[in-house]
Amino acid sequence: MDNTAVAPPHDALVAQAAGLVPLIAGHAAWSDENRRLHEEVVEAVTASGILRMRAPQRYGGHQVDLRTVKDVITQIGRGDGSAAWTVSVWTICSWLVGLFPDEAQDEVFANPDARVCGLLSPGGMGTPVDGGLLVNGRWPFNSGSLQSHWNSLIVVAPMPDGQMAPVMALAPMSDLQIIDDWHTSGLRGTGSVTTVAQDLFIPQHRILPMGPVLHEIYASKHNADVPVYRTPMLLTAATTTAGSVLGLAAAAREAFFERLPDRKITYTSYESQREAPLTHLQVAEATLRLDEAEFHGDRAAGTLDAKSTAGEAWTTVERARVRADLGRMVELAKGSIDVLKNASGASSIYQSGPLQRISRDIEALSLHAILHPDTNYELYGRVLAGFEPNTLYI
Repeated sequence: MDNTAVAPPHDALVAQAAGLVPLIAGHAAWSDENRRLHEEVVEAVTASGILRMRAPQRYGGHQVDLRTVKDVITQIGRGDGSAAWTVSVWTICSWLVGLFPDEAQDEVFANPDARVCGLLSPGGMGTPVDGGLLVNGRWPFNSGSLQSHWNSLIVVAPMPDGQMAPVMALAPMSDLQIIDDWHTSGLRGTGSVTTVAQDLFIPQHRILPMGPVLHEIYASKHNADVPVYRTPMLLTAATTTAGSVLGLAAAAREAFFERLPDRKITYTSYESQREAPLTHLQVAEATLRLDEAEFHGDRAAGTLDAKSTAGEAWTTVERARVRADLGRMVELAKGSIDVLKNASGASSIYQSGPLQRISRDIEALSLHAILHPDTNYELYGRVLAGFEPNTLYI
């Protein structure tokens, strides 16, 4: 394990991801229909080293900043929203493993390309036993779990003071059962099925109490002074997903312009949609909304990177603003896609075209609890009005 390994530069990783777009896009329809990523996509993303973006350098990881993560996953999202979201989850959870005791990291990253899925909502109970917890529960919306090696689970367990509190627990996927219940309108290719634990033993070194984690008190000794692992957990997880949103909006724009010259506007005299003044207004509106969405995604990632590098404490307003930035980013990106969908006519609803899938995927993303615009705006406004947050997820 080499602590001196040097991460690939931002542009090199982004270029690597961009080179995968044709392959990912070519399998997007298959992934959508089969409700999991095509194995060639998983293999290509793994071979590229992209899944090592947030793994510690001592295990061969790249340990890059959030700006790089956002820009890399944006490229993947140009090919397929489900691929981008799944890579986001694997990237988040790779970073989460870096917060666990170093013994757990040694175990997971024995395979430097380990794919770790996970979620943030409690779904099980843990009973203390000698050396750890005995866990029972079920966790729905478990993106990427069909093609993962490990699962990070949220379990409610008794603390030393007798109070019940959530903990994160790492379990090998081979120890979990799977319920194939992922039948949805959007993000179908993420394979976000339900995982189940029955009397599953989790050793103590693979358990991390959530209370300290939500206050940036992490268990890793090796990573304690590494800026990448000093950012707030929820904000880091949420911002990691930004590329999925921005990539979908970029894909919609590319798909629209590809069809534009050869598409008529039915029941009008326009032989090419490109000639219509209405089209000029629509593409300007869609492009500006995407530009504005990119600003908010950039600001969220930039704030996290800058404050972690400087080692600065976070104010509540700063935390809430990152949540608001991400909500605004989603609203604007979805608005950009909606404009182009509205301008694309009835032929765009055929499954052979990407726009219908992009539209379904952005709708699903916009409903996610950590990205939902209304939820995030309400939190930001509440804090700006002088009230304490009504959530620990900030």
